[in-house]
Parts: sequence; structure tokens; C-alpha cells
Amino acid sequence: MKTGMKTELLAHSAKQGIPAQTYEKHVCNVIALARENAQEAVGYYTGDRDSLISSIQLAAEFHDLGKVDQLNQATLADDSRRNKLPRNHVDAGVAHVLRSNNLLAALLIYSHHVGLPDLAEESTRGINALRDFDLKGITDDVLEVYLQCHSNALGRSVDCNNNPDITSLLVRIAISCLVDADHFDTAIHYGGFVPKQNLLLPEERLSLLDDYIKELGKPNYSSPRNALRGAIYRACRKLDPQATMYACDSPVGTGKTTAVMAHMLRVAERRGLRRVFVVLPFTNIIDQSVDVYRKALVRAGEHSEDVVAAHHHKAEFEDHASRQFAFLWNPPVVVITAVQFFETLAGSRTGALRKLHQLPGSAVFIDEAHAALPAHLWPQAWRWLRELERSWGCHFVLGSGSLNRFWELEDFSDEGVQLPELVSTQVRVQGVGIEQHRITYQFWSAALGLDDLLKWIPDVPGPRILILNTVQSAAVVASEIQKRYGRSKVEHLSTALCPRDRKTVLERVKKRLEDEGDSDWTLVATSCAEAGLDLSFRNGFRERCSLNSLIQVGGRVNRNGKWRDSSIWDFRLLHEGLLQRHRSFEVSARVLGELFEEGRVSPEFCTEAMRREVRQVGLKKDGITIAKAERSYDFPEVSRLFSVIDTDTVTAIVDQDLVARVQSREKIDTNLLQGLSVQIWGYRERDYNLEPIAGFPGLYQWTLQYDGFLGYMVGVLQLLNH
Repeated sequence: MKTGMKTELLAHSAKQGIPAQTYEKHVCNVIALARENAQEAVGYYTGDRDSLISSIQLAAEFHDLGKVDQLNQATLADDSRRNKLPRNHVDAGVAHVLRSNNLLAALLIYSHHVGLPDLAEESTRGINALRDFDLKGITDDVLEVYLQCHSNALGRSVDCNNNPDITSLLVRIAISCLVDADHFDTAIHYGGFVPKQNLLLPEERLSLLDDYIKELGKPNYSSPRNALRGAIYRACRKLDPQATMYACDSPVGTGKTTAVMAHMLRVAERRGLRRVFVVLPFTNIIDQSVDVYRKALVRAGEHSEDVVAAHHHKAEFEDHASRQFAFLWNPPVVVITAVQFFETLAGSRTGALRKLHQLPGSAVFIDEAHAALPAHLWPQAWRWLRELERSWGCHFVLGSGSLNRFWELEDFSDEGVQLPELVSTQVRVQGVGIEQHRITYQFWSAALGLDDLLKWIPDVPGPRILILNTVQSAAVVASEIQKRYGRSKVEHLSTALCPRDRKTVLERVKKRLEDEGDSDWTLVATSCAEAGLDLSFRNGFRERCSLNSLIQVGGRVNRNGKWRDSSIWDFRLLHEGLLQRHRSFEVSARVLGELFEEGRVSPEFCTEAMRREVRQVGLKKDGITIAKAERSYDFPEVSRLFSVIDTDTVTAIVDQDLVARVQSREKIDTNLLQGLSVQIWGYRERDYNLEPIAGFPGLYQWTLQYDGFLGYMVGVLQLLNH
């Protein structure tokens, strides 16, 4: 390799009519973007900001240093070749910054493609830590040549010998700053979809929200429940925030969606926060909340999708071609599932972590917090929330309509946390009083088979909601009701439907509920319909799961106190034929059975129910394992252990027109991709005949039958019945 003169080094090959990108342009762009990401995120950091920003910038400058190698350049320059680079282009940058003793920068460079490693294991390799052992000798011999080529291309280099104190969460945020810059610049070069950036502007959006609430409250303003909603909104809106973490214990149907948003915007205005996250336990609740926020918070001339984003399910792609479909947390308001939020905090892979740097300096509302995570994951999640609160400028509200203050349990936190309440005791007592006579909780003693269940349901006055524990069971029951009683007698809602179709179902259900002459029908659903939806059925059924779930379904029954005889029926299902058991609910279901026997089934016993579940599951053992892995910087192990959903899923597009557009390499908005795709268990790829979309690793098309009633389960049931 020649030195001493400036050569046209390449960073990315030409492809599909797009010219190659020069090394100089890519590296300079990544430096600028990574520095911008770091300055925005680290601006809220309470530690050594300068050293952290400099370390990220140093990693950005040398992340692709090994690409200047002659063999790598030959591959990059040959348009006809699609092979991987012959030499690991990461090792040179790691070697260089390690000579400056900047461990964080070396870790970021090492990880920006392969993900964060087990640092404890790496440390046992001594001088070979973070290095490519097979390439180390070659790299060390030619490193000065690489650096000369780099200098000729870019000019003066950045240097940083100061190592900031690190935590595992800090490392994840730092790698996010680098990876997003790298992926973003590559996407721009190859013409991928780039989301628009909008500002939060909390004062303006709070004023818009106030106007929305005024219009919303005009009809039936004097009703007790409407008056209570107004009182809760005013309490949240006017609270002068003294703390950085609050509890919001407000009964179902009392307007938490808008009231807590008012509080968040007020906090953002006072503290200069840049983003609001709303974290919800189930994916279908997202659509309802997003609709409200888009009506209430979007200014004239703005595109609603650019202001309020809906993160329905996993969309994390690491391959160059598929990165354009990755869901990012760019908009000022992000509505997201708890699975996506917390598994990002636990992430080790770059695709998952890319968006994390957007979180510092945010107000975060974790609604129905008790349902956000399995109990054994909360201790580590709580540590992350406290670190984000104390070190990264985040403000939290933990909401629950089930009177469940799990954070006070010693099993979850050794601190004995007592969170201040967002709503005054007087207002909360008023809400509880309204709730007391709305519904009754009952249970059917004998386990029911499919035939018994289908005979019982029509005898209970409707409209009815029936919640089952698995997607397959819900599809089986909905299909059988349709066969026996007709399509008009049943609606179906689960994650077997893509978000677009779930939204259509919800709109149809709402219209049917408004029609008093249309009462003899049942919504069959999974737990995705048990919380957060503004729906009101006359009666409800819940396959035995947990006290929290039972109470949540109660929020979908007689919501406004219209009827005097509404009930929620708990029942056990005989798991025979195609009816599936959900083994994750065995302990919580057993605890609920105990509470029914003791006559302790009501919201005030939710904390006791969780205490029993925790002690029967054995929280301490799992919690300590995750905590140990986190303290030792074993990133892959934390990601493995902190899995909200046990099995990896893949994204499958169910709309064939969209598949054709992807295959023709059109620019596709990530929101559109999310709306027309479903998540399928990865181990089912072959069983369900998922077909990879050529050229876009990690993205599939659904090839079995799909419809707007049962979703992808119509194809699955056809398979199972043959």
C-alpha cells in the first residue's frame, strides 16, 4: 500500500446504480452524526460529559480503519463482487485506540457490528482482549500504514486518553450513538428512507392538549365519571414536579392517557426534556393511545406520524439492505410496548441498541406497570429506571389501575421505595368509590371444554368480552362461534392480526358497542385486549390467569356504570384438541384460585397476589443472576436472561402488494411496514412456510392464508386440521 499521498479510499461499494461511497465522506459523516447524537444524549448525563463525548467521537473516527487495507479496498472497488471483506476491518481501529488506553472507544469499535461482548470473558485474554487473534499480528505490523492512509484522507485525527467511568447502561447508550450514526449515513448514501425529525415543543403541545380536553368534556360534562376525569386531568396538569419519579394510581376509565401526558409535557417544559415515551403492556393499546395523541398534540401543517410514533413490534435489522426498515425513536412522542422498551435496555445487538441514545432526557409513562414485565425481571428493570432517572435526566410515572404498588415490595427493591402520588388522595378515594358497585367478580368451579364454553357464553347477556390465554385458543374459539352461530355473533382480536387489521377490528367493535340494538355478540381476544382500551361490554369472561388480569378485564366491562348486574367470570379451560395451555400463567392462576377461596378478589389485593407469585416463582435466584451478569458487563447473557418473550420472533409481511414493493426496492416508511406485518415465532419459520424476502435478511413474507378475521391463524388452523 502506498503512503504519503491522498488516495480515493472507499468505505462502501457501488450497488444497484448507486456509486461507491468514499472512506473520507463516510468517516467524516459518522464523526459528525455520532458527535451530534452524543451531545444530545450526554447533555443530560450527570457524569464526565467531555470524556464520554470524546470517546464516542474517537470511536467514530476509527471505526472503519481496517477498510483502508489493500485487500479490503480491492473488494470494495470491484462492483461485481459481493463477498465479505477479506480482512476484519474492525481490528485496526481497536488496536489503535487501545494504544491510547481508551477502553470505551475500543469496545465501541469492536462492537459496532457484532454487538456488545462478555467483557469479563474478554478480560481473561489479556493483551488479546477485544482483538481478532488470527489477524492481530498482521494488523500490528501495518497499523502505521493504515493510520497514514487515514490521515491522508481525513487530515488531523481526534485523540482522547480519558476513560469515563462506565456502567453497562452507559456502554449501551454510547454504542447507540455510534451505531445510529454509522447506519444513518449508510442509509442516506444508498437512498434508504430517512425519518423526519420534529421537536417536542412541550408548551405548544400542552396548549393543544388543553383545547382537546375542553372539547372532549363538553358532552355530558356533569356526569360523575366525567367530573372525575376532569379533576384528575387538572391534578396532573397543575402539579409542580418536585420529584423525578411518581406513581399514578387511578381507576380504569378516568383519563390517564391524557392526564399523564399533560403532566409529562409540563415536566418537559420545566426541565428542557426532548421526548415523551408512553410504554404500554400490550400492542393493540398502542393504536388507541396513538389516535388520541395524534388528535390532541399535532400542530397544523405537521404529519401526525412524524410527531407521534407507534412502535408495535420488533423491527431491528442489522444487515445493510434491511436497516432502512428499522424502527427508530426519533419522533417527539413515542408510544411503545413494554417488551420493546425493556428489551432495548437489556440489548447487546446493534440492531436493538441503535435507537437507545434517544431515551436520555425523556419523560416516560409506564402505564399498567404491574403488567409490563414478568415479576422476576423487575429488579433489574428497576435498577435501569433508577439509573436513567438519576444519571440521564429521565422523569418517570408508573401507572396502574389495579392499586398495585409492586415497587414497595422488598422482593423488587432493597431501597423500600415510596413514590409520591401524581393524584391526590382525595381524588383517588373518589375514584375508588365510583368503582365499588360497577361489577362483580365470579368464578365457574368446574373446568370447561370447548363445547361447554360455547353453550354457556350465549346464555350471559351481551355484548360480551372473552379473554383467552393463547393466540391459538382465541382463534379456535372465535372460529367455532362463527361456525355455530354465524359471523355476526363474534369479533376476534389478537396479535395474529397485523396492526392495520387490529385497528379495523377495534373501530368495528366500538361502533357495535354504540348500537344498543346490537347486543348478542362476543369479542374473543387474547390479553392484548384486557387493558387500556376504551371499550365497555355488559359482561366478561377471563380464562384463569392472574388477579391483575382479571381486574384489568373488569376495566372493559360496564365501564361507565350503565348496567347494574355486570360480572366478570373467571373460568378454567380444559386444554384438549387445539386449545393451548399457557405455561407462563400457571403460578399466577394458582394464586388467583387461592384468593377466590379466601374471598380476596378485588383491586386492593393485587399487591398481595404479586407478592405470592414472586415467592412461588423464586424471584431472588433469577434476579441475582441477571444482576450479576449486568455488573460483570456480560452483555449477551443479560440480553438472553432478560427476555420478556421467551422465544425470538421474526417479522413477516402479510400484505402481498407491500411485499412486491419491498422486492422492487421502493423506499418504504417503517410505519407502513409495521402496520402490515406480524411477529412469528422464529422456530416456526419452517412449520409455517415463511419465505425470506430476497435481498433483505431478517424480513419474511407470510405465504399461508391470511384474513381480517383470524389473521395468520386462519392459515395455521388449516395446517393443524390436516
